[in-house]
This record gives sequence, C-alpha cells and structure tokens, in this order.
Amino acid sequence: MIEITGLRLRNPAMLAAGIMGTTGASLIRVAKEGAGAVVTKSIGPHPKEGHKNPGMINLGYGFLNAMGLPNPSYPDFSYELAVAKKDAGVPVIASIFGGNAEEFTTVAEGLADAEPDAFELNVSCPHAQGYGASIGCDACAVEGITAAVSDMTDLPVWVKLTPNVTDIVSIGEAAQRGGADAIVAINTVRGMVIDIHSGYPVLGNVFGGLSGEAVKPVAIKCVYDLHSALEIPIIGVGGISGWEDAVEMMMAGASAVQIGSAVYDGMDVFRNVADGIESFMLQKGWSPGDIVGLAHRRE
Repeated sequence: MIEITGLRLRNPAMLAAGIMGTTGASLIRVAKEGAGAVVTKSIGPHPKEGHKNPGMINLGYGFLNAMGLPNPSYPDFSYELAVAKKDAGVPVIASIFGGNAEEFTTVAEGLADAEPDAFELNVSCPHAQGYGASIGCDACAVEGITAAVSDMTDLPVWVKLTPNVTDIVSIGEAAQRGGADAIVAINTVRGMVIDIHSGYPVLGNVFGGLSGEAVKPVAIKCVYDLHSALEIPIIGVGGISGWEDAVEMMMAGASAVQIGSAVYDGMDVFRNVADGIESFMLQKGWSPGDIVGLAHRRE
C-alpha cells in the first residue's frame, strides 16, 4: 500500500492514459487485473474522431502511434467514468485536455459529478494539433492551465509532461508553481517511419509518438532530473514492462509508475510488476521510501 497526493493505492503500478481507458468496463477490468489505480482515456471539450488510419504500428522495440486524441467529450464520458468509479475498487483518475485554461476547466467541471479521484492534465500528446505538447512546451501556458484547474477543484491535480522540449525541468517547475500536486513523466517521443518501397510515411498522420521499451532511458533521465528539482511527487511512465523497469524508475525518483504499451503482451503485467516490486523489497528489507530516489543518494 502506498499513498500519493492523498490517494491510497494498493500498489504503485497504474494504468497509463490512452490504454484500455475508453469505457468504464475496460477500466474495471484493468483494476481487477491488479492495477493500483487507473487513468482514463484523455477527454476533451469537444468530440474528436482522431487521425486517419493507420494510427499505430508495432516496431518490435516499441510502438509508434498517432491516434489524435479521439474521444466522445466530457458529457458522454461522464457515464463511463461513473461506472468505473462505482466498481473499480481503486482510484480512478480522469485524464483531460483542452486548447487553453478555459477548456481544461470546462472539462474538469463537466466530469466533476462523476467523482474522479484526481485529474491528470494532458499537456503532452505529441500529435494533436492545438492540444497536448502544442501548449505543453510553453511554461507560461502550463502554469496558467494548472493554476486554473487547481483553483476550481479540491481534487489532486497531476500534470503529464512531454519529453519533446529542450528543458523538461522548467516545464515541471511551471506546473509546480501553478499548484500541481504531482507530475507524470513522460508522454511519448515524436517519431516517424517511412515505407522504403513506396516512399510514403506509414502513419496516416505522417508522424506519431514512440512508446515502449525504446523510450525507457529517456523517461528515466526525465524523472531523474525532475526529482532533483521538484518538491512534489513524480509518477514515472515510459517503457515499463517488468518489475525491474518499475524499480529503476522509482530509483530515479518516481513515487509510482504507469504502464501502457506493455498491456499489449498481457493484462497480467500489473500484477506481475506489483508482485515483483514487493518481492524485491522483502529481499532487500526495504520499504518504498527506500527505493524512491535511491540513485540520487548514490551520487
């Protein structure tokens, strides 16, 4: 059992946004598979169909996707969120996005009646024009959006950062100034693939976001740097498929982790990661607090 931003999690392995988070039933399924908390699909102010296919490809060492934030918008998703809240048995975090502070607060207010346990602000999606990383690269915008949502709710506010910036620490500090209760790092890394026989980009959107094992070293470094600079908890995400990956992320400074792409290989990943962390701590005689940030104490 761990506690982060006032939420009690049975283990530190959460479902990341965008994976199995479109319906209440899928969120409940993930919770029953052992996740310590679940994060919804990112929900915005207006319905979006997303980008044209192909929207996702398996590279063998990770995935490249350009879904384009497809979602039904907050009025229709409130029901699914309420269903998840009723039966998941673990904290349910609502991931939300918008093009400015007003849109973020509109979505948060619209989902409030479904009683999520926290909001995760998506200022990091790399392939949705006008949303996500388009505003998440601007420290002033991140601070203002975070402050606006924090001011309108008593729920914990997590801010998910993009690695596609020159200095992720400055963006994390802006979120902290805006009142963020935790940072989630990282979202996917921009990339593209070209079919050499046709000369055409493979994805319908031309480029997308790289996830999976290929991005883990990037995520580890981002979490490490953020932990050195911030006073709020960090939730690490990017390339976690086993308990060793999760422990490494925690040693970099993450208080908990999120798992996304690894669900492709089986829903048992949450239980396996949680059990592996627990066994490791028992073997070492450690608590979670002994692991979090250990790499900094080894400098």
